[in-house]
Amino acid sequence: MPETKLHEIARLGQSVWIDNISRSMIVGGQLRALIDKGLRGQTSNPTIFKQAISQSSDYDAEIERLAQAGKSTFEIYDELTIKDVQDAADLFGGVYEATQGLDGYVSLEINPQLGNEFEAQLKEGRRLWQALNRPNVMIKVPATKNGLHVVQGLIAHGINVNVTLIFSAEQYQQVVWAYLKGLDLLAKNGGETGRVRSVASVFVSRVDTSVDKKLDEKKDAGLRGQAALANAAIIYHKFQNSFNGDEFKALKRQGAHLQRVLWASTGTKDPQYSDIKYVTGLMGPDTVNTMPDKTLEAVLDHGTALGCLPASVAAAQRTIGQLRMKGVDIGMVCNQLLDDGLAAFEKSFEELTVCLEEKQARLLAK
Repeated sequence: MPETKLHEIARLGQSVWIDNISRSMIVGGQLRALIDKGLRGQTSNPTIFKQAISQSSDYDAEIERLAQAGKSTFEIYDELTIKDVQDAADLFGGVYEATQGLDGYVSLEINPQLGNEFEAQLKEGRRLWQALNRPNVMIKVPATKNGLHVVQGLIAHGINVNVTLIFSAEQYQQVVWAYLKGLDLLAKNGGETGRVRSVASVFVSRVDTSVDKKLDEKKDAGLRGQAALANAAIIYHKFQNSFNGDEFKALKRQGAHLQRVLWASTGTKDPQYSDIKYVTGLMGPDTVNTMPDKTLEAVLDHGTALGCLPASVAAAQRTIGQLRMKGVDIGMVCNQLLDDGLAAFEKSFEELTVCLEEKQARLLAK
């Protein structure tokens, strides 16, 4: 197959993943075709699975079989999602091998209803890891105060983790500390730090959506569309500093890998902006960009592989400072976005549960 933009981007040090999963894209050949075009990984979340299961009949036969076997609604959800992630991970096996474990990962999120229960989340993360039984999967954990302890615990057990719903630079720094503490515990317990991989998923476009709304309310368009990339530039600067520090260097000598920044929520929501705004503005070494289908299609069609990170952190900080002077505090924006993101995933999970219950009843009544 001829080289695509995804291969060009990979040479800059950035891996392109897709933020979507469904039974049809796995069995219908779409995912295989994208891998051939240079796709290097896949992410999922409760909203994505809700759409995949509720908006198609692809899972109906399996739902009926499991319901007839007496499985509970959660057990049905569990089996469906684990199978999708396993099958997708198998398709990415060649990427995992070719990149020596850098890429080829598929992520599965811990039940969002366990978000405030540390022991339950940790136990569930370990259970999912064992059930998936693939080296190229990641367990997704939200970067809440409670979730950070879960991240540390999973890393300490040698489990790959995708830390998700990161919005602020302060939150990102705490994620790095959790990762490094987990690696340190793993090393002290005789574990192989070189076998663990992790990404820190920083949500991007939602920051602009929220900030732009506030600016529009103030009838001030001067800094519209600048907050998200400025915030990301500051986070990338913290990433570079964190993994050039003495603490990580000591772990690196024991085989540990750095935790790459993964840019998430990179689909453009405002039609005034380029459809690849959050791709072209975020290319740099040791990063991942996980894209929704439309953004990925746009990159393949008219994307450009031009590195722009690291960007000027001083300029980014000026932008954030100017926003604060206009009454828009990026820290408060990010805190609200985290709360909103957690609520949205929990709502999606609840809606998916209702959908599965309705499908079970309908299929069993045939």
